[in-house]
Amino acid sequence: MEIFERLESNVRGYCRSFPTVFHTAKGAALVNENGDKYIDFFAGAGALNYGHNPEVLKQKLIEYLTSDGVLHALDMSTTAKRRFLEKFEELILQPRNMDYKIMFPGPTGTNAVEAALKLARKVTGRHNIISFTNGFHGMTLGSLALTGNSGKRAGAGVPLNNVTHMPFCDYLGTEADTIAALERFLEDSSSGVDLPAAFILETVQAEGGVNIGTRSWLQALSDLARRYNVLLIIDDIQVGCGRTGPFFSFEPFDLKPDIICLSKSLSGYGLPMALTLVKPELDIFEPGEHNGTFRGHNAAFVTAAAALEQFWQDDSLTRKVNRNARQVRDALLDIAANHDAEVRGRGMIQGIEFADASIASAISQEAFKRGLIIETAGPNDEVIKTLPPLTISDEQLSRGLQILAESTIAVTTKEPELVS
Repeated sequence: MEIFERLESNVRGYCRSFPTVFHTAKGAALVNENGDKYIDFFAGAGALNYGHNPEVLKQKLIEYLTSDGVLHALDMSTTAKRRFLEKFEELILQPRNMDYKIMFPGPTGTNAVEAALKLARKVTGRHNIISFTNGFHGMTLGSLALTGNSGKRAGAGVPLNNVTHMPFCDYLGTEADTIAALERFLEDSSSGVDLPAAFILETVQAEGGVNIGTRSWLQALSDLARRYNVLLIIDDIQVGCGRTGPFFSFEPFDLKPDIICLSKSLSGYGLPMALTLVKPELDIFEPGEHNGTFRGHNAAFVTAAAALEQFWQDDSLTRKVNRNARQVRDALLDIAANHDAEVRGRGMIQGIEFADASIASAISQEAFKRGLIIETAGPNDEVIKTLPPLTISDEQLSRGLQILAESTIAVTTKEPELVS
C-alpha cells in the first residue's frame, strides 16, 4: 500500500473504506492480491449493474480491439456508434414509445448534467435551475451547484450560483405538501425565486440517503413543470439502466422528461460513457456549440450495444430485480426491526437509516472485514446502502445479506465507545 500513500493525492476516498489492493473481479465478486474474496454490494457506485467483466460483453470488446476497431473519433461517425444507436433505438426507445435525440456530451455523468443545464438555459433563456434537497448531480461546477451536500460543495472554492434548492418529496415530513410550497414560490413575483429554466431531480436520491420520490409527488412535479413551462430533467445516472427494475427509473410513474441524463452502467462494462437524451424540439445547439474530446468512446459503444442485446431483449432482468428486491427488503426489515432504524429504497438500491449516524460507517467497516463491500450514503453517512450487481446470483445475494446482518449485530452489541 506504500506507493498509494506516497504518490496518490490525499483526495482519494473509497480506498480508505476498503483498504486492500484488488487484483481480479468477476460477476459480483472482487479478489485482492492475497486471494481474499469479497462479495460486491457496491458495484462501482452503480456503474456495474451487470457485474464485473460480464463474459459476452468482454468477448465483444476483445473482438473489437483485435480487429483494430476505431477507439477514438471525437464525434465522427463510426460503425461502433451506429450499432449502439441502432440497438438503443430498437430495444430502449421504440418499445417505450420514446422520441428523443441522443447527445454524447462526454464520458461521465457530470458531463451529461452540464450539457442538460446549458441546453435548458439556452432553450428557455432563463438562468435559474431548481434542484432538490439531498440531491447529488456531479462534481463539476454546474453540477455541484445543484448538489446539496455541504462537504462536496465546499470543494468548489467559489460561489455556486444560479440554482435554487427546494424540499424533495418528504424532506419536511410526510404531512407537508412540498409541491404546493414550490408552486407558491413560482406564482408569487415577490418570492425572490426566479422562474427556472428547469427542475432537475433523481427519482431515488442515491448519494443523498436513498430517498425515494413517491408516485404522487413525481407526477405533481411533472404537472407543475408543464403549467409553468419549466423543463423537467431526470438524472437517471445512478438509478437508471435497470437499477430499480425497468430500464428508466421513472417508467412506472408515466413521466415524460424533457431531458434525461444517463451514464454509469450505460456502457455495461464500467467504461466511461454518458448520454443526454433530448426531446427533438429542444435540440437547438449549433454544431460544436457543446463538445469534448472524449464524447465518442467507441469501446464503450461496443459494450453498451452488447449489454442492450444481452439484458434488454425482454423483461427477464426486470423480473429478477423485482424478485431480488423483495428478498433484500425482507432482510433489511429484519435488521431494522431490532434497531432504531428505517428501511427505504426501490428495486436493487435499498438502505437502512440508523438514528445513530455513526452506526452505518461502522457496519461498512465490519462487513469489509467479513468479506462484503458495502458503502454508506446520506448527509452524515447515516444510511448503509445495498447496491449489488443486478446479475448477482441468489447464493451471493443471500450470503451478502447474511454478512450484513452479522456485521450489524457485531457493531451494535459492542460497547458504545468502541463504535466509530
